[in-house]
Amino acid sequence: MKTRIRRPRAVLPRRKGNPRLRPTGLHVIRDFDRAYSLLHPVRRKMLEILTEPMSSAGIAHRMRLPRQKVNYHMKEMARARLLLPAGRLRKRRFYEQCYVASAKAYVISPEVLGKLAADSRVTRDRFSAAYLLGLGAQVQKEVSRALEQATKAGKKMATMSLNSELRFTSAEQREEFTKALEKAIVELIGRHTSPYKKADGSPAAGRAFRLVLGCYPVALDKEWSGKSDPAGEPPTRWKDMVIPLPGVGNE
Repeated sequence: MKTRIRRPRAVLPRRKGNPRLRPTGLHVIRDFDRAYSLLHPVRRKMLEILTEPMSSAGIAHRMRLPRQKVNYHMKEMARARLLLPAGRLRKRRFYEQCYVASAKAYVISPEVLGKLAADSRVTRDRFSAAYLLGLGAQVQKEVSRALEQATKAGKKMATMSLNSELRFTSAEQREEFTKALEKAIVELIGRHTSPYKKADGSPAAGRAFRLVLGCYPVALDKEWSGKSDPAGEPPTRWKDMVIPLPGVGNE
């Protein structure tokens, strides 16, 4: 008669990560490796799914992909800190590591492009789209750097944002608005702020801030609903485009 040997129960290993962890906040991507992972179609889809802790087996089942492939991508994303360990899931005598997305939303900083990033200094025409996009890139870079410094110092970053939607019925109305707005902003800065620089060009006293104000036509996606796009392209399928720089000619 054979004697059945009862194996000892597996010892619960030390948990890796917090199983209650959930993605919060905004993750600013400032290096190429993380940007690559974020733009990879498979990894981006995994980030969209991982709002709750899940193992590679669960992701593989949901995305209908081989588990080995999913496991590889999850490890690479964990190395890039786009995924955070969120406890372990027990399956019979084994334990599967679970991960969760590092944030609810992501922003790729123009710093990833280095010298190829948009820059308002390439044109002096402050009424051009290229200048406005350059300012937007500058805002992303400077805000992310200031936020990183504030976080390291354990301080809260002081910011202000203003967003409004409006319409103009004529070019004359738009021009009058521009002149009145510019005059009001200049008067407001002179009345309620301190000088940015001293007479000799050195930094003046106080914390430096940047005020950026932009106005642009809103893409008419909603208003095109049920109608044909005047440009001949479906509203939801935009193509890459090259914006000419005013005052810069092709050699």
